[in-house]
Amino acid sequence: MPIVNITMIEGRTEEQKRQLVKKVTDAIVETCEAPPEAVTITILDIPKTNVANAGILRSDAGRK
Repeated sequence: MPIVNITMIEGRTEEQKRQLVKKVTDAIVETCEAPPEAVTITILDIPKTNVANAGILRSDAGRK
């Protein structure tokens, strides 16, 4: 059973997540010849306050 973990910085809409898991599932089905019901996808949304670039929190830098 394929398991895919996706980690992203928060901010995607539910519709964007729906589209993402559909396309990732389709890719796994096509490349691994796995049935769609065997594909498990988890999405981990990381708060901007928990991500830093160049020593600056994304939340402090005003980055999206």
